[in-house]
Amino acid sequence: MLYIILGIVLLIMILIIFLYNIWKDEDLLDNNESGTQDEFVEKLKNSSIDKKIFFDGLKNLDIKNETVISLKNEINKSIVGMDEFINSILINVFTGGHLLVEGPPGLAKTKTITSISKIMSFSSKRIQFTPDMLPADIMGVEIFNTKTNDFEIKKGPVFTNILLADEINRTTPKVQSALLESMQEKQVSIGGETFNLPYPFFVLATQNPIEQEGTYQLPEAQLDRFLMKVIVDYPNIKDENNVLNVLENENNISLQKIISIGDFEEIKSEIEDIVISDDIKDYIVRLVNSTRKKDERVLYGASPRGSISLMNASKTLAYILGRDYVIHEDIQKLALLVLRHRVILTYDAIVDGLNVDDVVCDMLSKVSLE
Repeated sequence: MLYIILGIVLLIMILIIFLYNIWKDEDLLDNNESGTQDEFVEKLKNSSIDKKIFFDGLKNLDIKNETVISLKNEINKSIVGMDEFINSILINVFTGGHLLVEGPPGLAKTKTITSISKIMSFSSKRIQFTPDMLPADIMGVEIFNTKTNDFEIKKGPVFTNILLADEINRTTPKVQSALLESMQEKQVSIGGETFNLPYPFFVLATQNPIEQEGTYQLPEAQLDRFLMKVIVDYPNIKDENNVLNVLENENNISLQKIISIGDFEEIKSEIEDIVISDDIKDYIVRLVNSTRKKDERVLYGASPRGSISLMNASKTLAYILGRDYVIHEDIQKLALLVLRHRVILTYDAIVDGLNVDDVVCDMLSKVSLE
C-alpha cells in the first residue's frame, strides 16, 4: 500500500514539474516576442532617413495643378531643363518669399526670371550690382526740380514686382543692407518719406561662386530673409543640345500670359487654405532644431524664420502637387533648399573641405518622423 501511495505522489510531482516547464517556456517566448516587437518599433522610430530625398529636392515633381502645368509648359518654350530652378521660382512667387540663386554665368538665370515675369503679368527690373553702387541707385533719390523750384522723389528700380539682383555679392555691404527693408517690410524710405512697394514684390538674387575677388559675402541677417537658396549647375549633353535647337527658333517663340494678378490672388488664397497637421509642424520644428544641436561642424544653426519658411513653402508645394494637405515628404523635399543658407559651418569644417549641403542632410536624416 505504501509503495502505491509513493508512486502516486511521484507521478503528481513529475506532472507538476512538466506543466511548470511548459508554462515557463511559453512565458519566455511571449517576452521575447514582445521585446522583439518593441525593439523593432524603437528602431523604426530612430532609424535614419535616406539622404537622397533631401538632395533630390524639387527635381522631377509630379505636378498635378493645371495652372502650374500651363505655366511650366509656357516657360519650357524658351527655357530648356532647369527643372528645379523653375520649380523653386514658382514656389517662391506663390509663397511670397525671396530666392537666392547660386551658379556659374551663362546658365540662363536672368532669362528664366524674365520669362516667368512675362507669363505671370508681373513687371520686372534688373540691377547689375557693382562695387561702386550706392543705395540711392537702387531705392531712389530726392532731387531738386529747377522748373518747379521744389524737391521731388525719383523712384529707383526697386519699385517693381520682380527685382532681379544680378551678382548681389559684388556690391558693398552698405548697398546690400539697403535691400533689407524692402525685402522684409515691402517698403522703402526716401528723403524722410516711406513708400510702399508694388504688390506682389519679390527679390530674385544671383551670385557667382567662381570669382571671389572683389566680392562681399552676404551678411547672415540678409541671407535669412531669403526663403530658399537654389544651386544651378551646368546642363547635361541632351539639354545643351536642346538649348541650341531652341535658340535657332527663338524669333518664332512668343510667350503668352497665363495668369493675371487676379488669378494670382486666387491661387494665394487657395494655398492659405492648405491643411498642415500638428504632427507635420512638430516634424518641421524638430528638423530645424537639429541644426542647432551641439555639433563641431556647425557654428550657427537655422533661426525660427527657417521653421516659418519651411511651413509656408510646404503649403505651396502641396498645392502644386494637387493636394489640400501637407505630408512629411513635402517637408523633406524643401528642407535643404530652405536651410542650406541658414546653417553656418565652423572655420575648421570649412578648412577640412566639408560641404554645407552634406552636413545639413546628415543632420536632417537623423530626425525621425515621429
